[in-house]
Formats: sequence, C-alpha cells, structure tokens
Amino acid sequence: MTFKSDIQIAREASKRPIQEIGQKLGISSDDLLPYGHDKAKVSQKFINSVQERPDGKLILVTAINPTPAGEGKTTTTVGLGDGLNRIGKNAAVCIREASLGPNFGMKGGAAGGGYAQIVPMEEMNLHFTGDFHAITSAHNLLSAMIDNHIYWGNALEIDLRRVVWRRVVDMNDRALRQITASLGGVSNGFPRETGFDITVASEVMAILCLAKDLSDLQKRLGDMIVAYTRERKPIYASDLKADGAMTVLLKDAMQPNLVQTLENNPAFVHGGPFANIAHGCNSVIATTTALKLADYVVTEAGFGADLGAEKFLNIKCRKAGLAPSCVVVVATVRAMKMNGGVAKADLGAENVDAVQAGCPNLGRHIENLKSFGVPVVVAINHFVTDTEAEVQAVKDYVASQGSEAVLSRHWELGSAGSADLAQKVVETIEKGQSNFTTLYPDAMPLAEKINTIATKIYRADAAVMDQKILNQLKDWEEQGYGDLPVCMAKTQYSFTTDPEARGAPTGFTIPVREVRLSAGAGFVVAICGEIMTMPGLPRVPSAENIRLNDIGDVEGLF
Repeated sequence: MTFKSDIQIAREASKRPIQEIGQKLGISSDDLLPYGHDKAKVSQKFINSVQERPDGKLILVTAINPTPAGEGKTTTTVGLGDGLNRIGKNAAVCIREASLGPNFGMKGGAAGGGYAQIVPMEEMNLHFTGDFHAITSAHNLLSAMIDNHIYWGNALEIDLRRVVWRRVVDMNDRALRQITASLGGVSNGFPRETGFDITVASEVMAILCLAKDLSDLQKRLGDMIVAYTRERKPIYASDLKADGAMTVLLKDAMQPNLVQTLENNPAFVHGGPFANIAHGCNSVIATTTALKLADYVVTEAGFGADLGAEKFLNIKCRKAGLAPSCVVVVATVRAMKMNGGVAKADLGAENVDAVQAGCPNLGRHIENLKSFGVPVVVAINHFVTDTEAEVQAVKDYVASQGSEAVLSRHWELGSAGSADLAQKVVETIEKGQSNFTTLYPDAMPLAEKINTIATKIYRADAAVMDQKILNQLKDWEEQGYGDLPVCMAKTQYSFTTDPEARGAPTGFTIPVREVRLSAGAGFVVAICGEIMTMPGLPRVPSAENIRLNDIGDVEGLF
C-alpha cells in the first residue's frame, strides 16, 4: 500500500483565504494582519474586545512517553479538532510553532501528518511569521546590552563570573554550547565564558507564551535575572533598561497566528517553548483568545503527560486561570509493543502479549491525569499494521483503568476517521465531571514541590537534592519566589532520568543536578539528569535532504 507524504498532502490542500477562516470565528478582515493569503495575526485590539465573552470548553491532548515508533500527538490534536467540526461543533485548534533546529536535525516538523495537518505546512516549519526570529533578536539584544554595560564601566558592578544570561540561535549547533566571548583585545570588551542555547529554550520564549498582553510581557522581561554582583545581588533586565526595546522587538510576535487545517478549520499556531527546560505549551494569549471564539478548543502539551501535561496543568493553567474539561491521552499499539520490549524492527508483527506488557506506561499516565480531577479519554492513533486483537487489548486495559479508549483513523481518513473520538470527548465533557485542581498549592516550599512531582507523577521514591541546592531554594523563598511553580527538566522518554527505562518503572530516585530561577517566566527549573539546552545535529541531519526542486517547491521536509 502506497501513501502520500505529508508534504504531498499539504501541497494538494484546497486552502481558503485566511479571511474566510477568520469569519468562522467572527474575526473581521480588519482585525487580521495578513502574512500572504493563508496566514495572519489576530490584532490585539480585537483580542481586547472579546474578553467579556464566556469561555468555551478546553480539551488537552497529551500522550504516553515518546518512543521511536511515534505517537502522533499533534496529528491527533488536529484530527480531533476537525472531528469536532465534522460532528457540528464550533471548534478551534491551538498548537506550538516549529523550531528550525529539529526541522533540519532529526525530529521533523510540527504541523501534524497525513490527512490531519495544519497548513501552510512548509511556511509553518520554516520562517512562518517571524516570531522565533523576533524572540532570538530580543534575547540577543539583552545579551549585547549586558556586555556593553560591562564594557562602559560596569556601573551595576556585575560579576563577570556570574553572568547567567546566555545567547540563543534557532538551530542545533553543539559547537556553540560553551564558548569564550569578547576575545581580541581591549576594544572588544572583557573576555568571559558563555554559550548558546536554542531559541526555544530561551526564557523570552517562555515569557511570550505566558504573558497576557504587552504590558505584562514588558514587566516579565524586566523581571528576568541576567547576572549577579560579587555580593550575589541579582541584576535584572530592567536594571539594564533593556525591557522596553525588547518589547518593541516582540510587539508583533505577541499577536497569535491564525492558519487552517486541511479541512479549512481554524487553528492558532503560536509560541513554542521546550517541553523539558520550559513548559512546552502554546501561548496563553492564543489559547485564551480561542476560548472566547470557539465552543471547543483543542490544544496539546509537549512530550508525554509526565512532562507536558503536568506543566500545562501546574504552570499554564495556574498562571492563566484555565481549567480543562477533558484530557485525551494519545497511545499507539506500536508504542505499547515497544514499552513491552519489542524492537522497532519487529513492530509489524502481531504481538498481543507485548501490547499488554507495555500498557502499564499508559495506565500510569491515566492515573496521574485523573489525580488532577479531569476525565480522561484515550485515543488509539491507528497504524495500518495494527491488528484487531492488539487494538482490543489496549481498549480492554484502558477499560480496566476506568476510562475508555477510542480507535481514531484521522491520519488516514481525516475527520471521517476521528468523528468517533470527537463524539466520545463531547459526551465526556457533557457529563460535567471535570473538577480540576493543581497538584500542589502555591504556598508549598519549593523543595517539597519538586519532591511531590517526583513521587506522585514519576512514582520515584524521592527527589535527591544536595545541601547546596536546598540552600539555593531556601534563598529564593526568602527573596519572595517561594510561591512559584516548578518546571521539571528531565528526559521525555521515561518516567525516570534514564531514557532507556520504558514502561512504568519503580524503585528509583530523581537526582536534581541543578536549579535555575526563571523569575520573568515565573517558575523555578529543576534540572534532573542530563538535559541539553542546545541540541546537536545527528550523523545524517535532515538538512542533507532538504532542497528546492526544478519547479521551486521544497523537498525533504516531513
């Protein structure tokens, strides 16, 4: 059986002018700032005008821990949005923007797949509306202003050894992880060690995705800690008077982007913070705007539910006053088999025993999500190699956990394949059983918050922190940061810090290697195990196969 590639399907899409998509949500042409014919930004003036409207129902799509077999979380998010529209509901989709680094590295794009995609796929996976470039520029403007301040006399008495603000670029480039800057003599400044992160790991990205409006954005930018003095006094971006100019660079990027699915349904694509070093969700302003315009809003959180969903619920919902009505967990038969010990090369053969052996990973995610007081539906993202017996094994297991699993064939059939899933989600929401609550209160001490996530979500015996880390957390509490939520940075592939530990492991601890304060974004990052904030390219990067063909179309994006 031969299937078209994602880019072939996207290129054949029958797109409608973006003004027509806006009309579906009641957005007039005057309130759209078009970027070509098929994408536009929604004006802040319009967003302000709809704030008194009631909110629609929020649906979070998350997944089991990622495996090389693929889960299709974004594809399911898009498919569910189309399915809801197909059964007569007014629904919109909210997802993150794609980073250039993974596109040219190994992971690929972030627009869905098959017949459940958001278009224009090529532009979305490349420069799109320039949001990431604006974030890169704003971040690096602050970097330049720090070194410039030091060069011209250092009135703030910044300790060169304690500059914590690095530079960023939206590309996988391991050579930039650790560098020495300002070499070349007196005219170039004072040499010091620094480095680069990828743009999606920038605190500026996290702030853009959590800010309510431009004034909130500027305040958060000003609150970022960029360095310390010899006496350990924090230096803020506002001390360098950088927050105003950074906001100017971000004023257009702050406005959500409106595009469409293959079935011409509205989709907001805005922001893209890392799901391990940051909170891994699209912007608050896109989600809250969509909720004012649609009866159902389908959004996703990065990686598995132990990372993305936990942060969506404990950070984004807490900060933005959101409460999901239903959570959809994406699972595949293939991934269940991998969690059950089957090698990727052998996934095509029926193996019901392996499916059953891998299901506890899914079960733990279901149980975790229910602990937040939200009802859970499992979406079995269909692959052509799945057998009826394997699908039934997943359904039976989910039923034993007190939830229901629905087979969804959106990748192959679009909304016709996701209508059953959409119907089940609507039925679940209409029962009104959501009683959302966060995992921990604001007032809980920071170390206890870290330990709570480690024990209640990962099921570790404990989070292990040395005295230096405990002292740092205590210092931040004394400085007024104790009410902040915690953002856990760890591998996405496992509940543990070992990416090879699949399934639902027990009898382990979570070592906390370092803690960082993201004072502007409003969370404390706990780095567990080895986490890269600047990825590298694989041995054979996707970039080697990306090119323009003879008629000027892009080839190699996927």
